[in-house]
Amino acid sequence: MTGPADFSFEACRERIARWQPRINAFIRIEDKPRGGGGGPLAGVPLAHKDMFYRTGQVSNCGSKIRRGWVASETSTALERLDAAGALQIGTLNMAEFAYGPTGHNEHWGDCCNPWNPDYITGGSSSGSGAAVAARLVFGALGSDTGGSVRIPAAACGVTGLKTTWGRVSRAGAMPLSHSLDTVGPLAGSAEDCARILQVIAGFDPKDPVSSREPVDDYLSGLANEGLRVSVSTSWIERNAEAEVAAAVLGAARALRSAGATLVEVEPPDFDLLSAHCITVMQSEASAQHAPWMRERPGDYSAAVRARLEAGFAVPAAAYLEALRLRGAWLERFCSRTLSNADLYLLPAMNVRVPTREQTGARGGAGMPKLLAEVSRLTRWVNYLGVPALVLPCGFDSNGLPIGLQFVARPFAEATLLRAGHALQRATDWHRRVPPG
Repeated sequence: MTGPADFSFEACRERIARWQPRINAFIRIEDKPRGGGGGPLAGVPLAHKDMFYRTGQVSNCGSKIRRGWVASETSTALERLDAAGALQIGTLNMAEFAYGPTGHNEHWGDCCNPWNPDYITGGSSSGSGAAVAARLVFGALGSDTGGSVRIPAAACGVTGLKTTWGRVSRAGAMPLSHSLDTVGPLAGSAEDCARILQVIAGFDPKDPVSSREPVDDYLSGLANEGLRVSVSTSWIERNAEAEVAAAVLGAARALRSAGATLVEVEPPDFDLLSAHCITVMQSEASAQHAPWMRERPGDYSAAVRARLEAGFAVPAAAYLEALRLRGAWLERFCSRTLSNADLYLLPAMNVRVPTREQTGARGGAGMPKLLAEVSRLTRWVNYLGVPALVLPCGFDSNGLPIGLQFVARPFAEATLLRAGHALQRATDWHRRVPPG
């Protein structure tokens, strides 16, 4: 089943009215769309994670603490989408302060998976993944600090791009971890992500860490051929659940049939790199939230408060050591994992999409381990600061999507999008939409 072609504002509003009670993807729906006019995204309906500020509008950041907070600035990403003619038709649910991998939110209600509301959407860009999957909007912005664009893309069966650190301005977007935060699009295909990225990428003087690296022509590069893709087949077979491994390796074979060359490599040390990412994220997030943690600790959910408390216990030496080693690990990834390849292929998640009950307060003794598996293969990418693309490559026996992840060198978003486009020309997983 393919998705609806009609992305008019009226058609989107009609679908939102049907889907919102079931999946709780939206926080606010506009009576009249914002933006419009001429440009490469003229009339395209978008909605964004409720952490991108717009002057005079409420941005709740998925929290109780910022409920009703009115922004005094507009994010650069939204300004660029406005200038390109895009319509903003609402704001989307998210994990509290973008600090959670599942989509649970006790302040605003859980965002639920359109394929089956008993399952997680992934987080923290939960509403972005769900809204795009249900074709409520053409695309959405999310943020990715440890997997928050890619996990919802994988869980909901859409395409999500984690950009290179500094590729897209973060000005006017809620901060979580300044050394890791990135902004990126979720959409129905790699081509659609390319359309959005083309508009929002590039240097911004309002974000001092945004890069002056030239912006590629992402759309014109989609048709280029000759990709070399590295993969660690035996590691995937040993570590991923059987259905996940079969789907991901099947997609690798489909890519090879489409003309790509597969290169076997030893995998990066995912767990060590993820541990470094956690050290950095916890330290910076806790520093960011220190005033509220002193003044309003009871206004956080128990899960987010526990993560922030853990950050206060990270030694400064451990945090600084993780930052110091970052460049060496990036060089190793580029010179070893990508020594003879353009990008690296692996699952987005080792496990099948879990249920909301499995990952919530009643998840039992196995819940922490399951949560760690959900983000095991995404956090290391943020630590290195490199770009990654997630797209659907099959469905499990529960009817939930399975996601494939491509990872590339810094500022090689064009290569990732080209690989995603090649796979999506050879398969139809991205065209399937949830029933109903």
